[in-house]
Amino acid sequence: MLNADQRRMLTTAGSRLFGYALALTRNRDQARDLVQDCVVRALSSAGGPENERSFRAWLFTIARNVWIDQLRSSRRQRALLGAIDEANNAAAARIDATVARLAVREAFFHLSPDHRDVLALVDIGGFSYDETAIMLGINRGTVMSRVSRARAALEVQLSDVNVVAFPGQDKGVRHG
Repeated sequence: MLNADQRRMLTTAGSRLFGYALALTRNRDQARDLVQDCVVRALSSAGGPENERSFRAWLFTIARNVWIDQLRSSRRQRALLGAIDEANNAAAARIDATVARLAVREAFFHLSPDHRDVLALVDIGGFSYDETAIMLGINRGTVMSRVSRARAALEVQLSDVNVVAFPGQDKGVRHG
């Protein structure tokens, strides 16, 4: 606990302490908070130096140490928030990719059997139009036509026109 002389020295050093805090923080509100935290630490300490010059150095050292503690805490918080944001973004990306795969799969199964066959062989199996034509026993032109029509049908099924909101969501509001 500070004695009466130390409290007087604390009051006397106030404006210089604020100036120092402002130099550290470059922000008036943060400087006020820093001075307040410094004063709280000084008042709660077992006691500081009796000499005015030593007392002021002790007080400024407390302010500097509080500032360093605040910087470290701020960095840890930013790092933690950054890690949380990255995890959330990664999770959202995985969810979006899963939803997209499910939507494409569902749309694929709504195609006619002829369109599913040619798309499965060409787009999934990686076969050429000629190979697909031979495998299915149809003309190359028919394969090309079916692939084109199947892709167009998928595009229509996957367009925003066919997106239905989940029950309970506000109509007209698109989430995600």
